[in-house]
Amino acid sequence: MDALCGSGELGSKFWDSNLSVHTENPDLTPCFQNSLLAWVPCIYLWVALPCYLLYLRRHSRGYIILSHLSRLKTVLGVLLWCVSWADLFYSFRGLVHGRAPAPVFFVTPLVVGVTMLLATLLIQYERLQGVQSSGVLIIFWFLCVVCAIIPFRSKILSAKAEGEISDPFRFTSFYIHFALVLSALILACFREKPPFFSTKNVDPNPYPETSAGFLSRLFFWWFTKMAIYGYRHPLEEKDLWSLKEEDRSQMVVQELLEAWRKQEKQAAQHKASAAPGKNASREDEVLLGARPRPRKPSFLKALLATFGSSFLISACFKLIQDLLSFINPQLLSILIRFISNPMAPSWWGFLVAGLMFLCSMMQSLILQHYYHYIFVTGLKFRTGIMGVIYRKALVITNSVKRASTVGEIVNLMSVDAQRFMDLAPFLNLLWSAPLQIILAIYFLWQNLGPSVLAGVAFMVLLIPLNGAVAVKMRAFQVKQMKLKDSRIKLMSEILNGIKVLKMYAWESSFLKQVEGIRQGELQLLRTAAYLHATTTFTWMCSPFLVTLITLWVYVYVDPNNVLDAEKAFVSVSLFNILRLPLNMLPQLISNLTQASVSLKRIQQFLSQDELDPQSVERKTISPGYAITIHSGTFTWAQDLPPTLHSLDIQVPKGALVAVVGPVGCGKSSLVSALLGEMEKLEGKVHMKGSVAYVPQQAWIQNCTLQENVLFGQALNPKRYQQTLEACALLADLEMLPGGDQTEIGEKGINLSGGQRQRVSLARAVYSDADIFLLDDPLSAVDSHVAKHIFDHVIGPEGVLAGKTRVLVTHGISFLPQTDFIIVLADGQVSEMGPYPALLQRNSSFANFLCNYAPDEDQGHLEDSWTALEGAEDKEALLIEDTLSNHTDLTDNDPVTYVVQKQFMRQLSAVSSDGEGQGRPVPRRHLGPSEKVRVTEAKADGALTQKEKAEIGTVELSVFWDYAKAVGLYTTLAICLLYVGQSAAAIGANVWLSAWTNDAVADSRQNNTSQRLGVYAALGILQGLLVTLSAMAMAAGGIQAARVLHQALLHNKIRSPQSFFDTTPSGRILNRFSKDIYVIDEVLAPVILMLLNSFFNAISTLVVIVASTPLFAVVILPLAVLYTLVQRFYAATSRQLKRLESVSRSPIYSHFSETVTGASVIRAYNRSRDFEVISDTKVDANQRSCYPYIISNRSEAASLSPCSSRNSQQALWCSGSLSLLSPKQKTGKLAPPCP
Repeated sequence: MDALCGSGELGSKFWDSNLSVHTENPDLTPCFQNSLLAWVPCIYLWVALPCYLLYLRRHSRGYIILSHLSRLKTVLGVLLWCVSWADLFYSFRGLVHGRAPAPVFFVTPLVVGVTMLLATLLIQYERLQGVQSSGVLIIFWFLCVVCAIIPFRSKILSAKAEGEISDPFRFTSFYIHFALVLSALILACFREKPPFFSTKNVDPNPYPETSAGFLSRLFFWWFTKMAIYGYRHPLEEKDLWSLKEEDRSQMVVQELLEAWRKQEKQAAQHKASAAPGKNASREDEVLLGARPRPRKPSFLKALLATFGSSFLISACFKLIQDLLSFINPQLLSILIRFISNPMAPSWWGFLVAGLMFLCSMMQSLILQHYYHYIFVTGLKFRTGIMGVIYRKALVITNSVKRASTVGEIVNLMSVDAQRFMDLAPFLNLLWSAPLQIILAIYFLWQNLGPSVLAGVAFMVLLIPLNGAVAVKMRAFQVKQMKLKDSRIKLMSEILNGIKVLKMYAWESSFLKQVEGIRQGELQLLRTAAYLHATTTFTWMCSPFLVTLITLWVYVYVDPNNVLDAEKAFVSVSLFNILRLPLNMLPQLISNLTQASVSLKRIQQFLSQDELDPQSVERKTISPGYAITIHSGTFTWAQDLPPTLHSLDIQVPKGALVAVVGPVGCGKSSLVSALLGEMEKLEGKVHMKGSVAYVPQQAWIQNCTLQENVLFGQALNPKRYQQTLEACALLADLEMLPGGDQTEIGEKGINLSGGQRQRVSLARAVYSDADIFLLDDPLSAVDSHVAKHIFDHVIGPEGVLAGKTRVLVTHGISFLPQTDFIIVLADGQVSEMGPYPALLQRNSSFANFLCNYAPDEDQGHLEDSWTALEGAEDKEALLIEDTLSNHTDLTDNDPVTYVVQKQFMRQLSAVSSDGEGQGRPVPRRHLGPSEKVRVTEAKADGALTQKEKAEIGTVELSVFWDYAKAVGLYTTLAICLLYVGQSAAAIGANVWLSAWTNDAVADSRQNNTSQRLGVYAALGILQGLLVTLSAMAMAAGGIQAARVLHQALLHNKIRSPQSFFDTTPSGRILNRFSKDIYVIDEVLAPVILMLLNSFFNAISTLVVIVASTPLFAVVILPLAVLYTLVQRFYAATSRQLKRLESVSRSPIYSHFSETVTGASVIRAYNRSRDFEVISDTKVDANQRSCYPYIISNRSEAASLSPCSSRNSQQALWCSGSLSLLSPKQKTGKLAPPCP
């Protein structure tokens, strides 16, 4: 480099330490300024260019029109290119006139000029690719400005010292260059307009990050608008942003599904390739080894394939942050040497303190981006897993349903999916912790020599302990999850049968069952918590013990080894870095064991058998037929005997076919076989056309009556009106408070059995399908209503006339009107044919008629009563069915029938007079042509109230209630133990500081044994106090979990029936699954983390103020700023967390509803629609999750300059104040911060 700069005009050395280091007025040589300093931005741009061009080619967003901003940027780039070429031509001019400039004056203008031309072309290429804000160019212009600041100062000082400008042209051209790059930097900070051909975003609340500039993304400024709004007004769901396209459930779940299917395909191929080997000879097996075990699809590999790129980006941020964390100890070593050297220039100290502050700020900012990426990745984990489980639940076989209840599958979606989200922030510790440990040991070796090997040996001894703890924790986790599944399963059954439970007063017995399971669960949690607390002692003491053992070996292995300030403080700083990965290892082990259990459970569920979509052939069929079965044999599970066998059935198009037979003969199984719900062992099933299905137990959604009938189809008023009339629902609409807009509770809780069945039938009628499978729809209604439905819907004169209808029934009065009858017995077709032909055979059909004739005769008696009443009483009969809650065939007592009729008339009279306590029931006839009014005031018919989020600050009573649940004495003891732990930590650091300041005689320190012994005692005391506090928190947390779960359980069990009628079961299950999980396993560790951070901050402030009292002046404004920023962000993040909790319950409610009605959903071919509904509900939950993550990151980025926890501002201020104080440069230093 000297050859490049040392000859010719204005030549100089490349480096001069007397000019740049050992002086009170430092400066860089002209050669250094004109060469390396000018080349740094150019090197950066050329290195980054290939990767950036590849990125732009793959992420084109359409071009941006040439705006005034783009023109101005281009003009500045061209001017910079001209200035560089002017410098180059000026150097050639000097060469021509005999003044030979140094070679650097030719090379640098050429390099800078070409780079400026490249930057100008890149501006236009970015515009053509739709880049609104370029981070690459902003960093380039920033480097240009920073590297030009030193020449800016140097040229002014040189001109001032010499009294004149030695080279006016280069002096002028440089300042023009500086003004242009500064202007380019300012312009680069402004965003361009959106791309010209980009899709127009009509969303009222688009995600602002997609259009944010580089600086806005870097410092999370794009979140500020929501933070301001959330500070002024409580956030509501309508205020939340929409999700980015790549974050939506549809995209995330689809990617994970494809990766999982690829794993399943690879496993199937592996199984198929291993199959021919089963015929290999015994000799081959001996020679080649045992047969390879069949490979199972790996859900972990599917997760890595889907989210590996996001994980890799976060790993890059983590790597940079880890490397930056080791810079401050090196700078601290330089600062200590500076303070110990009275002759050192004062600017050294300010420079080192500034570098420490800048390094800490960069480290904090990169850490926030790392957390941003990793938390978003964790949220995608949860979203993908929930979506995959939902889709799997729609296609599992009935044998799997028997083994997995709704509550257990809800646990997979709530608890197990959440475990992966909780694991995400710790995943990078798998490689980051070893890296930090290796680097810390390397730098400790540089500082203390081979003595550090003693500490390394101690850490190696801890590895077997880690393994034993991990195995034990995993065993506890497996047992706990089984108990949790049992508890949620029992709670789901209680909620499903709560009406029966209350009618029989069984609350206390079921309470005992739930509390018995809960007791076992808490016992496991208590044991695991105590084990975790015990290992906490080991891990809290391990960094200190490593420090202690290393220092002990260092001072005793050689009497001449002196523990001075530099060795002690730098070593403690490195040991503090080492403490983080060692302290996080217990949490990592705990989360890994929990996630491994959840992974096994999810993988096992996803590997279960699915219904075969090809079991029913829907494309081809024999001409003239709608349904055919040839030699069909069906079973409900592979391990069960066949339920139906040797079936040969052919149903012509448009026929009305009745399926009859004794109870348990397989009538409902036949319908399920036609739907593909059973496992086909033999034969073929053909069914051509769309299908509508009415199950024996009506499935009703938690939505309005109209939505239940439409079932996703568009509203056709005429067809809708005809459907309601045919299904005898008009009288019901008159009685319901909101008409057809009345909200129906979960499982039709506010409808009678007859109403539910008629709504289910209306759904089928409105679907206008080709084939109708009716599984005994008339059993839940009275006989007169059954006759009305058959005449107007199912029969030859009904609205379904001409459609193919398969009717399972016990009503023999309808059989003469059917086209032909299928008689089942013991899972086989015993007879089949028209009604007259079957009567003549006098076989099993005749026996069936004999068995059901008495009931039918009584039904005819009821029909005679109906016939005597006339047209007006016909409506009364329908209203009677509306008010009845029974699901039996009919009430066969004619006397009871007369009493009911009299009661109906009295009710009608009271209602018409307006004297009833309830809502009046108008009795009027609706003509066939009258349209059903769609009630505007839907709220009047709402049954389920939407869960509302609290607003404002969290009330102190909430914290007080939890403290009481933990135990007031336990809470006080925990706080006192942490106070003692902080005092011990401060004492240990003060003692170490005093040790380093001991006088040195004959290159030795006195009282080494005493110093080491007291230091060891204080460190072990600190570990014991932390362990005691952890054990106290574990005991208090389990006590709180027991008390709060017991209070919740007793409160819900004793709630009135109206509460369960108006509250979705998913919302209640959410309280008992996710919220109880938070209380059990999340809240106590978070409180410990809060206490640890709080007392660490207090300890840091105490140490700094004790060493530099002048810093107390800085504390007050920092504390005020910290409090204001925290209050500003806390309002928004708190409300976002509430909205997230409220939006979680509908996911589980919808899931429970879907699993219950999966057969109906599949029959109507609406699986895809329900997947979209589930994705929409998950996205509604994510709309609050994403801003919550960003709010924490934005708050941390804003607080990092004033956070005493991170100590950036504290470091700079205390360092600067110590430099200004003459007494500080005596070699005696304050104790290090804890």
